[in-house]
Order: sequence, then structure tokens, then C-alpha cells
Amino acid sequence: MILSVVIVTYNNRTEIDACLEALDPTLASCEAHLHLVDNASNDGTAEWLQAARRDLAGRFPRFDLILNRTNRGFTAAVNQGLAQCQGDRILLLNPDVIIPAGVIPLLLRELDADPQIGVVAPQLRYPDSRIQPSCRRFPRKLDVVMESTGLVHLARHCGYRDWKMREFDHRTSIYVDQPQGAFLLARRQVLEQIGLLDERFFMFFSDVEWCERIRAAGWRIRFCSEVFVYHHKGASIRRDRRRMLVTSTRSFIDYFAMHDRTPRDRLGTFFIALLLRMVLGVRWLAETVRKS
Repeated sequence: MILSVVIVTYNNRTEIDACLEALDPTLASCEAHLHLVDNASNDGTAEWLQAARRDLAGRFPRFDLILNRTNRGFTAAVNQGLAQCQGDRILLLNPDVIIPAGVIPLLLRELDADPQIGVVAPQLRYPDSRIQPSCRRFPRKLDVVMESTGLVHLARHCGYRDWKMREFDHRTSIYVDQPQGAFLLARRQVLEQIGLLDERFFMFFSDVEWCERIRAAGWRIRFCSEVFVYHHKGASIRRDRRRMLVTSTRSFIDYFAMHDRTPRDRLGTFFIALLLRMVLGVRWLAETVRKS
């Protein structure tokens, strides 16, 4: 079996070395191809990857390094890596993830146990071993209203199940709509049937939309609580948080807009966009005060 691993870096110099170092012991049971794409990092990541090129080429039967001259966006960079993949299984991996030994073989067995499973994802944990919430339902416009107005906490006591799955403790293996895109292990058949990620999304929500297409095509997505990886959540995002707030808000609006079919749908998206931009203004101001 060949496993193709796609990693996109952007100013991840402090994380990528540990990520790659952890890959070796967990990939011993299969032939692994590594596809690294750097999105014009300015913190020394690209230079480090260049220096490590020979070592990485010796550790992986196939190693590709793409150094973008400009930041093309996370989604476009992932697609650059996916276009190079030839493996039977494909792993989309964030550079701030550390994979303990033995995780990959267990997840491959989970994937092979049921031909209807198209994607598997492990439990995510913070570096201090606390469980990190990572599973969500596909978002609805009602979720935005409930979240933005603070009514979600009251509604949960009345049986409301929000898109962030706050009622789920992530200690049980279940089928889900969308696990976090930090670690997604997929069959090649899924990529061949569903296609690449949607580059209308610069960074956020491309994994959500991809999972939606996967589910719509009849595949199942499995969250496996029996195995875990460590995830330094939002390592790149924290370095430019205000810009990421704007990008995520725009992507959230675009996600709803792409599902609009009727004038009523478009009117709903218009009001959701207003609400999200109001929330963005508050969060932007709070972040500005925090940084000052």
C-alpha cells in the first residue's frame, strides 16, 4: 500500500520539524510519499525545507517540494499537493500535528474495515493531552443566529443540537459530518470521485465543503476516538489573527451563498452576512485591544 501525505506550510518553522520527525516511526508499515507545499513563508520555513530536501528525499520513496512565490491560499496549496498524489490512501496533514507511533496503521485498518468509509480522522489532543473538540455538523443559518445572539446555550437545555456538537465529549467513535481538517485520511477513490477542494475558499471551510460532497456521494466519515494525535491548534492563525478573522468570516458567508437556490435563500444569506460582519467588528476590536 502507498500512502500519500500532503502538508502545506505557511510560517510553520517552529512546528514542521517535529511534525516530520514524528512521521517516520508511524509510517513503517507502508510505503509513504511526502508532498510538501510552502505558501511563501517569511519566517525561514522555506529555507529550512530547502536545506532538508536531501534528507527528506532519502527518507521517503517519493518526495516533492513545491515552494510557492506567493501565498496562493491554503486550499490552492493543498490541491497542488493532491495533484501529485499517486497513493492508494491520502493523508491531509497540518504541519502543527504530531503523530504518535502506531496511529497510521490503526487508522488504515479502520478505513479498510468498511468499504463505505471514505475518510477517517483521529481524536485530536492539545499538547498537554486534553481532548480537543474537532467534530462538527454541517452549519446551518440558524446556528449562526443562535451563536451570535448567545441563545445557543439556552437552546441546548431545550434539546437544540448546534453545529459545533458541544454535547459530544469526543470519547466515542462515531460517524460524523465533518472532522477538523488537521488530519484527514481518505481513500484515493474518494478523491477520484469527488475531486479537489474548492479554491473559492482561500483557507477556511474548504474542508467542510469537501466533506459535504463526500457525504453527498454516499461515503461515510468515521471519527476514531481510540487513537489520537497532538495538535497545536491554530499555530499559523494566531500569528495573524485579525486577518484570519476577516478571511474566516468571508468564507463562512461564501459557504452559505453557494447553497442558495431561491430568492428566499439569498435573502437569508444577506441577513446572515450582516450578522457575521457585526460579530467580526466586535471580535476585531477585541483583538486590537488585546494586542495593544
